[in-house]
Amino acid sequence: MSTSSHNSNNTSPSPIINESNQRRCAACKYLRKRCSRDCVLSPYFPASLPHRFACVHKIFGASNVARTLQQLPVHQRAQAAEAMSAEAYWRVQDPVYGSVGVINLLQQHIYMNQRELARTRAHIAIHSPTRGPCSPWAGLWTSPI
Repeated sequence: MSTSSHNSNNTSPSPIINESNQRRCAACKYLRKRCSRDCVLSPYFPASLPHRFACVHKIFGASNVARTLQQLPVHQRAQAAEAMSAEAYWRVQDPVYGSVGVINLLQQHIYMNQRELARTRAHIAIHSPTRGPCSPWAGLWTSPI
């Protein structure tokens, strides 16, 4: 019973602290600081994506990212944060080539698929029946209309 009376009289600020912790962005959580209402990083690095900011911080540094975003017009910040996040992720995955390595790999796949498509079309052209009048398949490939 003393516990219930203690709880009813308890006006501790713990709910407020918990509420502010829920509002902290991934950047402020990673840097172990309070997240102010005007935090330039919070819209682009939500608490639900901590790894995203960790990569960006490791490659670019928190102060450089914040300064870059502050220098941009508001309507370009989301795209810039996304680009920095993608580049940082691939740079962490491949420290030498980063995203350029991924681009080169995809270009190789495109080239190989184009070559395979050209070979397949050549095989189809070689093995498809001709439509000339002397062909034994002449009437089979034309539409009845």
